[in-house]
Amino acid sequence: AGLRLALPPSWQHLGAGDVIRLEGTEGLWRVDRAERGGTQRLEAVRTDPGLFAPASPVEIAPRAVAHVPLAPVQTVYMDLPMMRGDELPHAPHVAASAPRWPGPVAVYGGLSDDNYRLRHTIEAPATTGRLITALPRHASGRWDETNRPELRLNSGTLQSRDALAVLNGANVAAVGDGSPEGWEIIQFREAELIGPETWRLSGLLRGQAGSDGIDPALWPEIWPEGSRFVLLDGTPDQIPFSPSERGLDHHLRSGPAALTTDDDAYDYDVLSFAGAGLRPYAPVHLSINDQPADWPISWVRRSRVESDDWVAPDIPLGEERESYLLRVMRGDDVLREEILTTPNWTYPAAARSADGLSAGDRLSVAQISSSYGIGPSVQIAVPL
Repeated sequence: AGLRLALPPSWQHLGAGDVIRLEGTEGLWRVDRAERGGTQRLEAVRTDPGLFAPASPVEIAPRAVAHVPLAPVQTVYMDLPMMRGDELPHAPHVAASAPRWPGPVAVYGGLSDDNYRLRHTIEAPATTGRLITALPRHASGRWDETNRPELRLNSGTLQSRDALAVLNGANVAAVGDGSPEGWEIIQFREAELIGPETWRLSGLLRGQAGSDGIDPALWPEIWPEGSRFVLLDGTPDQIPFSPSERGLDHHLRSGPAALTTDDDAYDYDVLSFAGAGLRPYAPVHLSINDQPADWPISWVRRSRVESDDWVAPDIPLGEERESYLLRVMRGDDVLREEILTTPNWTYPAAARSADGLSAGDRLSVAQISSSYGIGPSVQIAVPL
């Protein structure tokens, strides 16, 4: 609502912008227009002086936010056999974890401690931990219902799966000493949470993917407390090395991708990788028939590729050609050595006499790969 006033010349001191109060009306009025002449004419509208008062300043104390540095990243490199069949057989796997995951983790590599280049980026933390009870060795190829190792996870979680799912490739993990090649591949049916981040595994399959044949120095009779555990659920990925990089010393730095390689949050390692995915499996079912004068000896070949086909008459060779190294051993001494192209051999009586066999001698057979070399062996005591 507006107000129009006609005032005598004596009120010419009023002008636009003045605020007035009139008897008989409520509130205040602001003069918006003034015309001077014989009569002072004003136009005014209701107003509230509080609208034009300056606001009181609001004091907001600045909040100090503590800087939380990125946590160091724990990285483990694993030279593993092929498990699915579509891996790069010569390339290592890498897994990373941290108390507080910093986001993407960069892996830089070089052949010396300079001139690094980005080799891989890890997008998610792996499920890792350590054994808190020992895990004794057990034969491969059948369920281990005896051992029930307990472990504490640094990150991630576990779940139980039924036997069929495990036989089809579920719940695969690596247990080892943390060195590139010191890993046994296991599987498990049951994972029971028994405490904070603490789990008990049971229903194990041991020495999977040919890891039953790794060097006994790397696979002891018992994995002790403190041995490392890495769940191979697809999160640990491969560094895309080329075949020519096998066996070379690699300087590796890994840490939060947001930081530079000289930051304290980066791990530093110098490692080489033999390419365990190329390693032939140890043969099985080595037997000696000591009834004839000339002993027939035979074994069964295993393959590292596409060996789960139960329909085909035989599994794929997996190597350029079939080749075996047979040795007759006395301790570390080699009494006889033969290179063979079939999974059998005859040990003639005359050869045994020339070798001078004695108690404790043994016979070993290993498959040979043209790309990897001599694989792990199966051994048997020589009968006397």
